[in-house]
Amino acid sequence: MTGRRRSSPRPFKHAPAVAIASTVLCGAAIASLVSACGSLPGSGDSGEKEPITVMTWAPEDTKATNMPGMPAMAQAYARWVNSRGGIRGHHLRVLTCNERNDSVAAAQCGQRAADEGAVAVVGSYSQFGRQFMSPLEVKGIPFVGGYGASDEEFQSPLSYPVNGGQASLLAGNGRQLAGDCKRVALVRPDSIQGDQMPSLLNSGLQSGSRRPAKDIKAPEDGTDYSSQVTRALDAVGADPAVYGTARAGGKAPGACVAASLGDHTDAFFDAFRRLQEDGPKVRVASVLGSVGQALLNRTGGASGPLEGADITGWYPAAADPRWKPMRRVITDYAFDDNRIDPADQGVQTTWIAYTVLRALIEELDDQGVEDISAHALQTALDHGDRAIDTGGLTPKLRWREDDMLAVQDFPRIVNAMVTYQVVRNGELVAAQHGFVNVTRTMERRHTDD
Repeated sequence: MTGRRRSSPRPFKHAPAVAIASTVLCGAAIASLVSACGSLPGSGDSGEKEPITVMTWAPEDTKATNMPGMPAMAQAYARWVNSRGGIRGHHLRVLTCNERNDSVAAAQCGQRAADEGAVAVVGSYSQFGRQFMSPLEVKGIPFVGGYGASDEEFQSPLSYPVNGGQASLLAGNGRQLAGDCKRVALVRPDSIQGDQMPSLLNSGLQSGSRRPAKDIKAPEDGTDYSSQVTRALDAVGADPAVYGTARAGGKAPGACVAASLGDHTDAFFDAFRRLQEDGPKVRVASVLGSVGQALLNRTGGASGPLEGADITGWYPAAADPRWKPMRRVITDYAFDDNRIDPADQGVQTTWIAYTVLRALIEELDDQGVEDISAHALQTALDHGDRAIDTGGLTPKLRWREDDMLAVQDFPRIVNAMVTYQVVRNGELVAAQHGFVNVTRTMERRHTDD
């Protein structure tokens, strides 16, 4: 395949230990709960086999993006499958690690996975792909279904993404906005990750013959975004200083502001609401992960600044019945863990990633493989003929050479589907039925740049 980039394993200096929590739960204490999930997919096996160790990491308790629901979902998943006898008799041991939004901590999490004998890292979040992929590549440990926050997740031959990452969200959001917006401002982090966002959003805008968005940089961990709001409104011609208070409550036709600031998107829209009170209304947009139902509730619901917003996600809307199996596991096995929000894309990605892991283990078991090693999983991922069904939450997934999409800079993408959602009456709902394929939009970004 042309344009494909392969990362080579790099030497990695041993990193100090970090705190790890492990989940191994089976037996009589929760045996009475097994029947509650009897209709869920997958089944256990009465035969005792070697346990399988995996790791899930994410940043927690930091000043930037936090994803505590991802390791919490992994632990709940382990409780569920272990209560059913494991995956084909293999109990699941989940190690968790706080990545802290820090390159050193990310490297430590990767090294700990190698040191603890993890056969895969599953459903994790980190922006520091270069740091965490090095120890995984040295040990041949596959990285399955990460959040898509780093370039290495779409470049390393040991990475197996389940979605198109932030790249597909931004490209999709640009396409979604192209139908309504003549002038767009993008407010994004002043970071390496943020530097990629304008060209991706613009690829979507350009697919609808719209001009590029005005690029507004913002601190990743800011608390007051008033100056960025003012610059964004000015860029789309909706600054109260330009329009005057006489037009307050009216509309600025074709004016749109998109913001993607992770956990700090709420601070931006708080400032946006205050400054918009004296000016014409503009359409707003974002991507899931930066905006979710919890944020809509905090910012006023139907009367908040996000009412009518165009939101792009990877998966079906949170109320879709395809999420019922995940919600049942959360209800029965998370034990009121308030870190887990079933509408959060990190939690959803972790569920899908563990669905992939279970399918791989079952495939290997069908082949008579009892030693579920990192190498065995990698071989199944690279050469398996069976496309993995995620219950309709994604297209069926497979990572053979022929399944990789021809997207420059992102050669490991196998799924460039997104969903269009909209905020109606304070609720995130589907804007249209089904998935939208943004593969060609992402390809066009590089053709035009």
